Amino acid sequence: MPQEADPTLEIAQATTTVWTKVTGWIEAAIAMLPNFVVAVLVVIAFVVVAKIIRRILRRVLATVVQNPQVSRLLQTVVYVSVVTIGFFVALSVLNLDDAVTSLLAGVGILGLALGFAFQDIAANFVSGILLAIRRPFQEGEMIETGGVTGVVQEVNLRSTIMRTGDGQIVLVPNKDVFGTAITNIYGSGERRVDILCGVSYNDDLEKAKNVALEAMKGVPGRDESQEPAFFYTGFGGSSIDFVVNFWTKNSGDHGAFLKAQSDAIMALKAAFDEAGVDIPFPIRTLDAGDSLKELFEARA
Repeated sequence: MPQEADPTLEIAQATTTVWTKVTGWIEAAIAMLPNFVVAVLVVIAFVVVAKIIRRILRRVLATVVQNPQVSRLLQTVVYVSVVTIGFFVALSVLNLDDAVTSLLAGVGILGLALGFAFQDIAANFVSGILLAIRRPFQEGEMIETGGVTGVVQEVNLRSTIMRTGDGQIVLVPNKDVFGTAITNIYGSGERRVDILCGVSYNDDLEKAKNVALEAMKGVPGRDESQEPAFFYTGFGGSSIDFVVNFWTKNSGDHGAFLKAQSDAIMALKAAFDEAGVDIPFPIRTLDAGDSLKELFEARA
């Protein structure tokens, strides 16, 4: 008959096995203690360095980036990146190279997947940062981009928010703004007002020119450091066409530009009326043909 196992002996063997394992772990922990201390110090050092870099970056971005949201995001990205590098260095100190390799591979795969899934968001994000750094325009300025003309209300990480002249709010993706031509309408601090008109073929052209120039000199809001300009542009169907222009100084107020344009039109009309210069109506000559002529003559 088989001998029955001694329960006491089995308990003793199990206890010995567990103790051996625990002793091995303790010895391994004691052996790794210096490396663990070094790893902790490495992480602490990288955290301190990350805080210093973030503080320096905050001062630099204050003079370069006007958008506080973008500035804070850049600081956070740099801070997390430096701390992450410190974490991987600490794992290497602990001789966990396999873990480091696995983590890096996982991060790479995750980044690739997120890149495909959120490529438009990433493109808008990067474009928003570049717009904040380059500053081709500022909030409150009127621009034209992507077929949209309006006043910039805000530039966030996803889109540029614009208010059109009729009060509509338009969100233009940052990647579209960054990738297309941008016209900063008041970027130079001044704008030219062009008035298109025409005079009769019977009028004295030199007289009409002088009257128009004098009328423009009295327009409110005109930049007096620059003289108005006058040019005849062609022979129209019922008039000799011309353009007269002058410059205005403003801070981006489109209403001021429209008022100057309106004042100029009224001043030009009043000056021409006073001087006897005609602004002709369009003239159309209709050829009725011989049959209609005979009909009219018969009725007459």
